Amino acid sequence: MGRGRWGPLAVGVLVTVVAGVGVSLYWFQPWKLWQDETVTESLPAAVEPAETPAATPGTGSSPSPSAPAAGPVTLASGELISHEHTTSGSVKLVRLADGAHVVRLENLDTSNGPDLRVWLTDAPVKEGLAGWHVFDDGAHVSLGKLKGNKGSQNYVVPEDVDLSRYSSVSIWCDRFDVSFGAAELADV
Repeated sequence: MGRGRWGPLAVGVLVTVVAGVGVSLYWFQPWKLWQDETVTESLPAAVEPAETPAATPGTGSSPSPSAPAAGPVTLASGELISHEHTTSGSVKLVRLADGAHVVRLENLDTSNGPDLRVWLTDAPVKEGLAGWHVFDDGAHVSLGKLKGNKGSQNYVVPEDVDLSRYSSVSIWCDRFDVSFGAAELADV
């Protein structure tokens, strides 16, 4: 008779434990700590516009661009420091020949993790634990999901972003609201 009582309780406990482990695995994704994703992108010559203007009728030529025609120019740069995870590499804010801007991560080396983003922020970069959580306190722009936790990669800055408002870049874990690493951008 005692055996019948423990049967449903034991099954309930087992189901709860299995569900808890499943949710924890989904939430933390610990296997990503052992999986590296390396991305090697060259600095783009120009960012493809969403819509290409038509050629001027009767001239057979493309319209002239409104942006300066100089090659890529580094406007600001900085070195990544570690926060939640050991992080190294450099960050550059680059204006391309067509006037578009990209944030370029070079020689990035950090841990992989769930829901990592590249953020352009107005927060100061602080060493140690004090810097882990500051980047979502003020203005920030997500430039997209981190393409890989290693290598060199580019992130297009939307045209409507006022770059004068932002002074740093963070590799941000959106799931846990913590910076893996960040760099202060200094004018070049």
